[in-house]
Amino acid sequence: MDLGLAENLKYMRAALDEAAKCEPIPTAFCVGCVLVTCFPSDADSPVVLSTGYSRELPGNTHAEANALQKARQLSREELEARFPPTAYPAYTLDELLRHTDVYTTLEPCSVRTSGLAPCADALIAAGVRRCFIGVGEPDDFVNCEAPRS
Repeated sequence: MDLGLAENLKYMRAALDEAAKCEPIPTAFCVGCVLVTCFPSDADSPVVLSTGYSRELPGNTHAEANALQKARQLSREELEARFPPTAYPAYTLDELLRHTDVYTTLEPCSVRTSGLAPCADALIAAGVRRCFIGVGEPDDFVNCEAPRS
């Protein structure tokens, strides 16, 4: 089920809020990401599964990778707090991700100069439903092709 324009803008603004938490550096962009899970049977109740921003976690980390990593680190109790078993079956994280939209302020990378896995590949491997991109990545650092992934 698709969220309306107002809801989509709300989550993109939340991604911008995440980006604002990022410490600026001259060699990288400040990016924010929000993972929003919405079940077809309950489209009126989207749930923020996880958030992330550039360099939030140790290492040369990107917003999308951080949001995915934080989602993977959620305990069963934390997942059940977001998705009560009385309202939802006991979904695994992989099942939740198939109902998850990604809101990211910058095109997910398809190339990493650091040698780390590209975010576009990680999102595809995670099986997320869709990715809403604020802006495409300029060619300042790398030439990305994520929207074609």
